[in-house]
Amino acid sequence: MLTAERRQFIMEILHREKKVLSSELSLTLKVSEDTVRRDLRELAEAGLLQRVHGGALLTSPVTASYADRQKQAPKEKEAIARAAAKLVCPGQVVILDGGTTTLQVTRHLPLDLQATVVTNSPPIAIALAEHPQIEVVMLGGQLYKKALVNVGTVTIETLRMIRADLCMLGVCSLHPEVGISVSNLDEAHVKRAMISRSAEVVGLVTAAKLDKAAPYIVESIHALTYLVTSPIVSNEMLASYKDLGLTLVSGE
Repeated sequence: MLTAERRQFIMEILHREKKVLSSELSLTLKVSEDTVRRDLRELAEAGLLQRVHGGALLTSPVTASYADRQKQAPKEKEAIARAAAKLVCPGQVVILDGGTTTLQVTRHLPLDLQATVVTNSPPIAIALAEHPQIEVVMLGGQLYKKALVNVGTVTIETLRMIRADLCMLGVCSLHPEVGISVSNLDEAHVKRAMISRSAEVVGLVTAAKLDKAAPYIVESIHALTYLVTSPIVSNEMLASYKDLGLTLVSGE
């Protein structure tokens, strides 16, 4: 089997099984584990998979900018946002993480909702600026331009002064074994701080981000209280998350 054919075969298995093990690929392909590891390394460098100990997982789709992300799965994000907004109760302190799905949540919060929203996202702060009953706390820091969120020491130090009732977390990649992961280290630190300061955590996840992994781990799957997904996600795909004790909420 040619190298290109072998790597195509690996990707076909990965898309079907959601993960691959180097030892099993070695036996199936009748090549050494060194050869398999080289294949996985080069596929990872091409952005097609995420290597983990003993094998590999699929990666979430990567986009060039925040504007590009806004164009992805708009109906899915709207359904997720509508369901997530219903989890916010009057009088709560809510952390809204950056992201295009959390931005959608702001558009479904009732106009008579009295709450405090803490966010590191300039687009979310602007979207809530004219909401009549919501107090907006903007977290400072260095602007990570690709995601349009503030990150860094200032962001984390301010979060340590906050006790939130609820955190709406924009999830880049979610996997039952790996947990919550992202492609930027600074974002990972901020998301972890958000989780640690919140009584309950809501993960907002489109279908494309389920069963995926990224280089930087935020927290284990058990950090989530709720997992809000879209109607197109099958019960079969969600079964492993339900088995872990998450409360599943499907958008409408």
